[in-house]
Amino acid sequence: MIQFDRIAKRYPPDITALSDVSAEIAAGELVTIVGHSGAGKSTLLKLIPGIERPTAGVVLVNGQNVGSLGHGALPYLRRNMGLVFQDQKLLFDRSVLANVLLPLEITGFPGRDAQRRAEAALDKVGLLPRAKALPVALSGGEQQRLAIARAVVHRPGLLLADEPTAYLDAATARDVAGIFIEFNRVGVVVLVATYDDSLFPGARRLQLDHGRLT
Repeated sequence: MIQFDRIAKRYPPDITALSDVSAEIAAGELVTIVGHSGAGKSTLLKLIPGIERPTAGVVLVNGQNVGSLGHGALPYLRRNMGLVFQDQKLLFDRSVLANVLLPLEITGFPGRDAQRRAEAALDKVGLLPRAKALPVALSGGEQQRLAIARAVVHRPGLLLADEPTAYLDAATARDVAGIFIEFNRVGVVVLVATYDDSLFPGARRLQLDHGRLT
């Protein structure tokens, strides 16, 4: 499903985030990306939806060269992806349900079907009873669950998460990790950048060290 072919990513003036990274992720896989702070984990993840572009090399998603896509084509690429990044970008002036509905509204999903899908996504992450609450009333773990529900409401085939358990207590981190594992069990490809891959037993590990895959 995903192929990194000799990827490099550099930032000015002379910062190398990734260097000569080659890897493949197959359909159905659960993969963790691990490494020290600054190893390049987040950068590698952001290359997949085209949030970042490689300085050299090729990123292929389902055979499509992401780096060659124009800005107008990227939203269509991302429709098969669920993105959970550290900056959750929750809308604090809208209810939990309205936050999850937003991706479906943007893509023109019919209203009644969108409501059912949003409620099903919230139920999957255990937040359906809080559907009318505002995000500010949620705990940190509940806000992370909300971000996951919004990421999966359009039923993507690929789920990307950047340190989704970083600021959670141990019990909540296990619960959140378990949600990703459950999605993988039903066939969703899951890539998680994490400091603690013990939360994802059975996952294949990609280890980064100063931008290189070790």
